[in-house]
Amino acid sequence: MSVALHAQTKMSTAESATLKAKVKAQAFTINTLLSDFTQYKHLDFLSNDIITSGKLSFKSPNMVKWEYVTPFKYAVLFKNETLFINDEGKKSNIDIGSNKMFKQLNTLIINSVKGDMFDENEFDITCFKNGANSEVYFSPKDKKFSKYIKAFQIIFNKDGDVVELKMIEPSEDYTKIVFSNRTVNMNLSDAIFNQ
Repeated sequence: MSVALHAQTKMSTAESATLKAKVKAQAFTINTLLSDFTQYKHLDFLSNDIITSGKLSFKSPNMVKWEYVTPFKYAVLFKNETLFINDEGKKSNIDIGSNKMFKQLNTLIINSVKGDMFDENEFDITCFKNGANSEVYFSPKDKKFSKYIKAFQIIFNKDGDVVELKMIEPSEDYTKIVFSNRTVNMNLSDAIFNQ
């Protein structure tokens, strides 16, 4: 029995620059995005990952809604420098405009959804080829931030679209989000982003 595994190969500087240019050009064209997602929360002490699924909605410049539908109903909305949370009808909100960490997180979420995290002032960036996909590791340079997130791993398809996002904690626990049924630049009503 033979098993075919895609070998991960580090990209050359030229290949990394080409990928960065492609992703940035692609991200620049995204005004709206709608996607299904499946989230895997891996905790070392559990034998199985915690699996949830839902819908992601994005509208430029800065409205992002993560709506979990299975196995529970939970929505997180970043809008107008406020984080709105709806936990099965129990609503709360946090002003992120005055909190540098939340503001940075909001920017990272928007940029990661669009795939545009190629900021070498913020991250050490390493690019790999993995079959037809590209795999990029972003390690935060900010010491405070790196206490919470060791690295972001984003997998791009051949077109430069984000197909998977993984946030790795210093403990090596991680949250992996796999996107599917992605639609860009369709007309999204502002009503989707009501809290």
